[in-house]
Amino acid sequence: MMSQKAVVPPGGATGNRRMYPPPLASHQKIVNDPNLFRECLMNFHSVLGTKYTVPVIGGKDLDLHVLYVEVTKRGGFDKVVEEKRWREVSSIFNFSPTTTSASYALRKHYFALLHHFEQLYFFKQQGPLNGNSPGSMCFQAEGTIDGKFDCGYFVSIKMGSEVLNGVLYHPNQRAPSSSSKLATQSCNAIVPFNSPPPHHHSGRKNRRRKHGDPNRPKPNRSGYNFFFSQKHAALKSLYPHREREFTKMIGESWNNLSPEEKMVYQEIGEKDKERYQTELKEYKERMMASTSAS
Repeated sequence: MMSQKAVVPPGGATGNRRMYPPPLASHQKIVNDPNLFRECLMNFHSVLGTKYTVPVIGGKDLDLHVLYVEVTKRGGFDKVVEEKRWREVSSIFNFSPTTTSASYALRKHYFALLHHFEQLYFFKQQGPLNGNSPGSMCFQAEGTIDGKFDCGYFVSIKMGSEVLNGVLYHPNQRAPSSSSKLATQSCNAIVPFNSPPPHHHSGRKNRRRKHGDPNRPKPNRSGYNFFFSQKHAALKSLYPHREREFTKMIGESWNNLSPEEKMVYQEIGEKDKERYQTELKEYKERMMASTSAS
């Protein structure tokens, strides 16, 4: 397990010398008029020279006006973060149940597109863009690698008193095993190195799998399975003689996660499910083609 510290400026590319432009309308007017809001927002990014695109979540364009109204109604970005109300905000949009990490995505897009806009129109901030606006100062973040898998790492980032769990991966890395089509796609399935499976199977089932088709795609795993593998690897290095207690310890850790933290792993599980369905479809097509040819 490795740890590294870094000083991170929020928003990344926000220049230190840029100034807040004069507002084109009042906060109340842009709240009441979606068209005026969009005009002011586009002008804001144009003046600052920052990129403005409408994000897509769940296959639909995100309504930035609704997002701005709902967040400022709750006191602004920093207050919503402090009070952990992003899940409440995301419920307004009625996203599909298959849309994972919606609250995280809203927070990310709001910070990138609306945070400084909010400072100008809602808080009436003036002067340098990185002045004394809430949340604009640089902060120190400490990152820890909790586990390793085929295409990257499970990581924890500590920023002040807040700890965020996430995944760093490199999807363009080629699989090390073979040059087959299935092997080149394996980086889409996140499988930890040397991590024991969360459940022990009977010998009879293992023997049946051993003599089955080795080309059949590996079944997908749930978000909890990935969480279990990550934590099991970490606990094994810390408490090598207490392995019988790991299942209970990991279950309690999972129950203590916030909905947003669980979504990180659930999103990984959804991606692995998509990987399995795609590979299974291709596998069945190859089997049918092989049967027809013979």
